[in-house]
Amino acid sequence: MMNKYAIIPKPFSIQYGNGNFQCSGIPKIAPSVFQNEADVFAAQVKKTFGENVFAAECCISLAKMETSADEKTGAESYRLEILPGEIKLAAQTDTGIFRGLQTLRQLVLSGYCDGTLTIPCGVIEDKPCFAWRGLMLDCSRHFFSVDFIKNLLDALSLQHISIFHWHLTDDQGWRLPVDQYPLLTEIGSKRCDHRLGGRVSGEGFYTKDQIREIVSYAALRHIEVVPEVDLPGHASSVLAAYPGLGCTGGPYRVEDRYGIFEDVLCAGNDDIFPLAEAVFDSLAELFPSKYVHIGGDEVRFSRWKECPKCQKRLTELGLENPAQMQSWITARLAQMLRDRGRVTIGWDEILENTEKFPLPEDVIVMSWRGQEGGSHAVSLGCRTIMSPQSEGCYLDYRHINKPEEIGRLGIGTIAKGYNMNPVTPQMNETEASLVMGGQGNFWSEVIYACKLAEYMIFPRICAISEALWSDNKSKDLEDFGKRLVVHQERLDKLGLLQYKGVLE
Repeated sequence: MMNKYAIIPKPFSIQYGNGNFQCSGIPKIAPSVFQNEADVFAAQVKKTFGENVFAAECCISLAKMETSADEKTGAESYRLEILPGEIKLAAQTDTGIFRGLQTLRQLVLSGYCDGTLTIPCGVIEDKPCFAWRGLMLDCSRHFFSVDFIKNLLDALSLQHISIFHWHLTDDQGWRLPVDQYPLLTEIGSKRCDHRLGGRVSGEGFYTKDQIREIVSYAALRHIEVVPEVDLPGHASSVLAAYPGLGCTGGPYRVEDRYGIFEDVLCAGNDDIFPLAEAVFDSLAELFPSKYVHIGGDEVRFSRWKECPKCQKRLTELGLENPAQMQSWITARLAQMLRDRGRVTIGWDEILENTEKFPLPEDVIVMSWRGQEGGSHAVSLGCRTIMSPQSEGCYLDYRHINKPEEIGRLGIGTIAKGYNMNPVTPQMNETEASLVMGGQGNFWSEVIYACKLAEYMIFPRICAISEALWSDNKSKDLEDFGKRLVVHQERLDKLGLLQYKGVLE
C-alpha cells in the first residue's frame, strides 16, 4: 500500500480510498481560471501519448482554495482528490495547481495503458519544505540546444523542480549576447576544441529570442530561470575577446582545457565595471528573475600580486593583500545589481577575505564546497542555498565507483542526494530560516552529447528533489528505491536516458 502511487517527491500526505478512477482515454481538464496550467499539462500528455489521447468527457476539475498560513511554501501547496467518477484538484495559486497537475501527470504516466487510464482512489495533500529546488546546467563547457533545454524543463517539472540555474559563461565559452560588447559572442563563444581534433567549435551562443523562448517556456512550467555570469574569475572567454581587461594584456584564448586558470579580470582596471554594467543590463532585459548569479568562485590572485594597476588599487583601498580586492569587486557588483532591482548570488568563496569589505547582507551564498559555507553565511545573517559536492549534489560525478561509469572528480550516489539535508544540525531556528533550499549542479566538462547529460542528471535529480520537497524527518531510502523503480518507468516513457544501477 505504501508505494501504491509511487510519487516522487513523496507527498506530505496520502490517504488511499476504495476503488479506482477509470476512463477510456485521458480525461480533459474542465475550463477554469487555470487555463495556462491546463494547456501545459495537455501539451505534455500529447507529447508522450499522441494528439488523440484525450477522452470526450471532462473529468478533471480545478478549483481555487483558501490561502494557506504558510507564506514560504503555501503558494505551492495543493490537494488532489481521485474519486471513482472524477478527479478534483485545488490550490490557492496557479503554481500550486501546476504542481498538482505534475503529480497527476506521474499517475497518468503509470496508469495509462491500451487506451484506458486507471488510477487508485485517494487524496493527496502536499506542500514543499523548501522553495528553492534547483538544477544548474553548464552551457559553457558544452553548448546545449534550445530543444534539449525545453525537453529537460518538461522532465524537471515532473519532479517539482522550481529553479533552472543557467550557467552561461566560463573559461570555455561565453553564451550571452551583450550589445555593447559584441566580441564576447563573436570571439568568446568559440574555441579550438581538443575533443574535435583542435578544430574551431561552432557552438556559438544563445540569441536574445532563444533566451526569451526558454525563459517563457520555463515560466509556463512554473520554473524560474536564474542566469549566471562568472566574475571576476573563470574569465578566459572575456579576455580572449577584450584582452585589455586582463592584467597582462594577453595573448589569451577561449580555453579548451579544464581547470582553474591564473588570468582573471584586472582588479586595477576601471574598464571591467562598464563591462559588468552592460552584462547586467542584458540580464535585466532578458531574465525576469530577481536573482543573478555572479559566480565568484576559484579566483586566482597571482596576476593581481604582479600587476602595477592592481597594486595601485590595493594601496588606494588600504587593503592588506590582493585577495581582499575580490570582496571589493563583489560589493560593487552587488550594488550594480541592486540598482537594477536584482539580488546577487555567489559561490561560497565570496565569504572569504571580507575583512575590509564585508559581504552585503542581501547577497545570497551558494554553498558548494561542503555545507560549511552555507552554515557560515546564515551565521552572518545571509541567506544560503545548499549544493554541496560532498552530499550528492554534483551531477558530473560518477554514479558509483566503477571505471566504466562516465563522470569525473568524485562519486555522487543517488543515496547521497536523497539523504542531503540543507539545514545542518548546528543551525539554530533563525539560521535555519535563512536556508532557501538547494540544488543539483551539472558541469559539462566531459559531456559531449545531450543524451549523456540526461544519463548524468537522471535519476539523481529525482532524489535531490525529494530531499528538498519532502519532510527530511521521515527519510526511508528503501521506500524511495521502490518508488524510484516505478518512477523510472515514467522517465522511460519520456524518452530519457538514465542510470539504472544501485542507489549506493
